[in-house]
Parts: sequence; C-alpha cells; structure tokens
Amino acid sequence: MSGEDVVVAAAETPAPAIGEPMDLMTALQLVLKKSKAHGGLARGLHEGAKVIEKHGAQLCVLAEDCDQPDYVKLVKALCADHNVNLVTVPSAKTLGEWAGLCKIDSEGKARKVVGCSCVVVKDFGEEHEGYHIVQDYVKTR
Repeated sequence: MSGEDVVVAAAETPAPAIGEPMDLMTALQLVLKKSKAHGGLARGLHEGAKVIEKHGAQLCVLAEDCDQPDYVKLVKALCADHNVNLVTVPSAKTLGEWAGLCKIDSEGKARKVVGCSCVVVKDFGEEHEGYHIVQDYVKTR
C-alpha cells in the first residue's frame, strides 16, 4: 500500500450536509483549515514547541502513528506543563494534508502530502460550527 492510497482515501471524506451533526475529525479538519487561512498554525515539533513555550497555543493536534516515542513524550509534556488541550488524530499524512503540507491537483485531490506529527493552533480565526464541536470535545475530556 503506497502513501498515495492512504491520502486519496482521506481526501474523499465527504463534508456533512447542512444541518447534520459534524463528527470530531471533520470539525478538526475545518478548524485547521480556518486557522491556516488566518495564519494561526504552527506545523512540526520546532514551531509547535516555540508557540507552546510562549503561551500562544490554543490547541495541539498530535498524530497517533508517530514512531518517535521521545517526540510524543515531549509534545504531551509541553501540553501538560502549559495547560494546552491535546487532540490526537490517527495519521500523520492526514494531519499534514489538513495543515496544508501538500499540493492540490486540478481535480482538487491532495498530492505529494508531507506527513506532520504535530500541529499547534495559535489562532482559530473566526468562530464556526467546527470550532464549537472541538471546544466541546476538549471540555469533556
């Protein structure tokens, strides 16, 4: 199974119809998209750690398939020390796509996706339905 097969499956996740409740992953995708549009994302360990250390982080998203235990341990410790909410997603490739680390082809499909194990939201941008779903999820954990 190539990396492209995984990406195409993730890219074809349908957007929910108007009025239907959004699931957490769709809401998180929307939050990251809006944050990226407002310049509010820090992608990767180096950028993310700097933002968390400066108390500028609103939310941290970590990929579960990260194979570096020290990386995961560091991100979780930083989030715990600075009271930053942490949400996990199953795949680094999916997270990289959501964070804009890819090329979009003429058909609107993501190509050349770079995996990203950590994304930190500095600014949510405007409030929207996805933002409220993610906030509710974080409060209940």
